[in-house]
Amino acid sequence: MALVEVEAVSKSYPRRVGLGTEEKTVVENVSLTIEAGETLGLVGESGSGKTTLARMILGLVEPTRGVVRVDGTDVARASGAEMRRLRRQMQPVFQDPYAALNPRMKVLEIVTEPWAIHGIDIGFSGAANSPGTGADEKPASLRARAASLLKEVGLDESALGRFPHEFSGGQRQRINIARALALRPKLLILDEPVSALDVSVGAQIINLLRQLQRDLGLTYLFISHSMPLVRYLSTRIAVMERGRLVETGEAEALCANPREEYTRQLLAATPELPTPVTPIP
Repeated sequence: MALVEVEAVSKSYPRRVGLGTEEKTVVENVSLTIEAGETLGLVGESGSGKTTLARMILGLVEPTRGVVRVDGTDVARASGAEMRRLRRQMQPVFQDPYAALNPRMKVLEIVTEPWAIHGIDIGFSGAANSPGTGADEKPASLRARAASLLKEVGLDESALGRFPHEFSGGQRQRINIARALALRPKLLILDEPVSALDVSVGAQIINLLRQLQRDLGLTYLFISHSMPLVRYLSTRIAVMERGRLVETGEAEALCANPREEYTRQLLAATPELPTPVTPIP
């Protein structure tokens, strides 16, 4: 069974027109699956509905029509206990590494916050400390676990006592990824995770994501407007245009022989990456 199943999903929002309102459809009749262990690349220009679809998978937005299942559970109809379980199994990594981190929290508080929220005992009572708490006040077992998380994403333990503003954009995105990994999820939803970074730094993050997938058996939904980038990271690609899914296929085959004119336009609009990224073996 697929880890994620999206069946005939649509999402509409009311918008004001003159003195009345009408429904604006941003995702229309989309169906796709994400198999455990694969990377599905979701590509399309801004406004194509990619992020709205991701938010429905995460349970942050309820579909107007259709069903989203994660690990066999209907996300929109999940009970409180089921939703807490799903939250631990799927985690987002957002586009902006600057806005995604609380500037008043040290890295130790940031990466351990998921354990506090979900009541996971890693050597402390489960209650989150207030923002800005000194790193040395955390129990040694919690600090050791946090240091292990940072090591997985290529950062040193010395980062734990520092604030987000002390890091570069690429380092902040590594912290975001470490926080997402804290609960050992099955699925990471990566929403334009390198678009705010320099090309060379973005390539390093892409290679990190590939390594983490191999080491931890992760499943990715990778959202981007860049076809070459999606091609490098993805097992399969799904192309969205104006809320509709227009083409899906194996990454190399779809990029080599796209069926749809819109897919050919996306390929032509985004040149090959100047910084090499090793293709998935």
